[in-house]
Amino acid sequence: MINNITLVGRLTRDAELRFTANGVGVANFGIAVNRPFKNQQGENEVDFFNCVAWRKLAENVAQYVGKGSQVAIVGRLQSRRYENKEGQNVTAIEVVAENVQFLDTKGGQKSEAEQDDDPLKNNGNPIDIGTDDLPF
Repeated sequence: MINNITLVGRLTRDAELRFTANGVGVANFGIAVNRPFKNQQGENEVDFFNCVAWRKLAENVAQYVGKGSQVAIVGRLQSRRYENKEGQNVTAIEVVAENVQFLDTKGGQKSEAEQDDDPLKNNGNPIDIGTDDLPF
């Protein structure tokens, strides 16, 4: 059986980090993903997904990204049933994140390290490359 999902979107809320009785981190957060087409009114439609991350990944999500941050998630779909406060049976479907790539940081801004990671960027000045630096 294959159960795999890949999503790229923006967090709809800050991750809620909690810890189990055994000290295992778990973070719940939402993600909004644009559909790849426009509706009849010419507007992009959006799908909303509830996500959960566990252990160190949960802690990293809570620490480094927040509402509005863009992320890429690889994981699996999971359904679970529970009884709500009104006594009704509810089925929840969520994405269990196995990998989350932070495409920007909290507040939707790229970090300083991400902005300066281009080895060919030299503030508009010519780059001096000697023949000893060439691999051939």
